Amino acid sequence: MYQNFMGIINLDENEDNIKELTRNRSLASIPVGGRYRIIDFILSNMTNCGIENIGIFTKMESRSLIDHLSNGRPWDLNRKIEGLRVFNFTDRNPNFDDVYNFSKNMSYFKKSKEDYVIMASSYMLCNINLCEAMQHHIDSGNDVTIIYKQVEDADVNFIHCETLNIDDKGKVISVGRNIGVNKTENICMEMYMMKKSKFVDIINECICTGSYRKVKQHIYNCLEHLNVGAFKFDGYLSCINSIKAYYRTSMDLLKRKVMKELFSDKRPIYTKTNDEIPAKYAECSDVKNSIIGNGCLIKGKVKDSIIFRRVTVSKGAVLQKCIVLQNCVIGENAKLEYTILDKNCSIKSKLQLKGYEDIPLVVENNDEMY
Repeated sequence: MYQNFMGIINLDENEDNIKELTRNRSLASIPVGGRYRIIDFILSNMTNCGIENIGIFTKMESRSLIDHLSNGRPWDLNRKIEGLRVFNFTDRNPNFDDVYNFSKNMSYFKKSKEDYVIMASSYMLCNINLCEAMQHHIDSGNDVTIIYKQVEDADVNFIHCETLNIDDKGKVISVGRNIGVNKTENICMEMYMMKKSKFVDIINECICTGSYRKVKQHIYNCLEHLNVGAFKFDGYLSCINSIKAYYRTSMDLLKRKVMKELFSDKRPIYTKTNDEIPAKYAECSDVKNSIIGNGCLIKGKVKDSIIFRRVTVSKGAVLQKCIVLQNCVIGENAKLEYTILDKNCSIKSKLQLKGYEDIPLVVENNDEMY
């Protein structure tokens, strides 16, 4: 176990293409998979390899995220010393400037007992054995090690993600961006490992020179001076950086192979527990290849869909390839296809809503027009 590493979850993701679900919450707290939140995956990845000190750096308006994290108990991080810490006391958008937030909390890093740091974002969804990556970093002697995955569908997925150009020795020589031109790309998973002293030096240099406002910008632009290596990940990976990517990832969870890998018994994904009664199914209900959360009442037809907690699907309603967040009510004989409902939405009887696989229809939270 790698208790000599401290975790930094840097919520600097660009939310421009997923605004329908992030108007009142951070991207990290978007519900996924019927009961989880996006941040649960990176949090669980870190705690599964023995990291006991994790700091989450986010922006203001993070009520939903902080409510979900509570005291860190689901991840065994409710500790008097170290454990889980949330830093959101800044009005600066971490998508453009994370150095400022790090510098204002420098005492947190200096007081920590760990010698190494792993910094990651939340929207790279995977179940990774970080122990292997950490050992690789220690053995390699790199200043920085970046985790990546080589994908064969970069022309349709992982759009706008950063890409790594790697030489024969496993060193990162340049960093680009995926614009969907090539099928094969080395997708940067935005997971960076380095000594804590190096991390502190980078922050100090950014502040002193004013050259960079983001830690990763400093790394990318100093590849000639830093020894930056790469570690290859071969498992399932998804980047939830748009509505399309969120919908595609959710539909992937209905595939047995993906579900088995992401929710492995060896490396569980933990989340905040909510005590609910089991879902109830009426005799007239018909459910196929779907995830149904606790507390639901299903009287209609549900196919290839993900239904979160406390959702009512009335008699005669038909849902196909839909994602329905908690506390929604689907009226009688309503028909929904390729639709995402945010929480607390009510769909009137006999209403028909249809999106498309590449352009799913999103009904926002408390949308009165329906």
